[in-house]
Amino acid sequence: MAFRTILTVTGPSKGDGDLKLAADLCNEIGAHLAVLVVAVAAPPPVGEYAAVVSEAWLDERRAVEDLLKKRTADLSAFLAGSALSADVSSEYPEAGWADDTVGRRARYADITVIGPELLADQTLKSKAIEGALFSSGKPLLLIPEGSRPTLKPKRVLIAWDARLEASRAVRESLGLLPGADEVNLVMVDPVEDEYRHGAEPGAAAAYLARHGVNVTVDRLPSLDHSVVDVLRRHALDIAADLMVMGAYGHSRLRERIFGGVTVSMLDDPSMPILMAR
Repeated sequence: MAFRTILTVTGPSKGDGDLKLAADLCNEIGAHLAVLVVAVAAPPPVGEYAAVVSEAWLDERRAVEDLLKKRTADLSAFLAGSALSADVSSEYPEAGWADDTVGRRARYADITVIGPELLADQTLKSKAIEGALFSSGKPLLLIPEGSRPTLKPKRVLIAWDARLEASRAVRESLGLLPGADEVNLVMVDPVEDEYRHGAEPGAAAAYLARHGVNVTVDRLPSLDHSVVDVLRRHALDIAADLMVMGAYGHSRLRERIFGGVTVSMLDDPSMPILMAR
């Protein structure tokens, strides 16, 4: 599927770096840019001191609302002076449902882009990522600092484990893959059985080939290294400019407690990563 609307999320005190990255991606493929400015509201005071601090809380809330309005107006004015098709909206949700707020907005875009400025904001980063992955039904593109993102990649690494999430990520990226010079379908310690890869671990390659994708299957042993390390090393070896992977093959709670590929990639993305769930 072609990406016709790209959503980027920013905060009221952020710079314009993420916005420019998203705008460049839109210009690259002729897409519409949707900008969501989000401020996460502090919870109201409770307890015996609530009456004392409530006025300060209200003052802080009004200040953030003013900052949010100014940021939204500034971005609207900036985008109005460009040739890019774009719109700007803002939200000021409580922390408890900020991810749902982002997710609802992301349903009206084809992909959500999270740039390095937002990745450096732990609070807003987690809300934006969880909202995009769990509340939108759409893919997410992570862009770390220093990378050169593109939606016309020449070399793509697909992290394939035959799970539903990996299949969804491949499906969401099908509009990008036929234009790549080579797509490497990478399996780490693949197991051939009826519950995972089936009789032929590279069966997904045939599916991609029928979509006009120039695909190569790479079966890699972990050799006591983590799956994340193997994928990152192989991405460097093949000079991949995009990684495609499914997100949260296990529950969020299990991955947070025991660790997982998704959590490791979200904590430290080493290259642009397209994720879907």
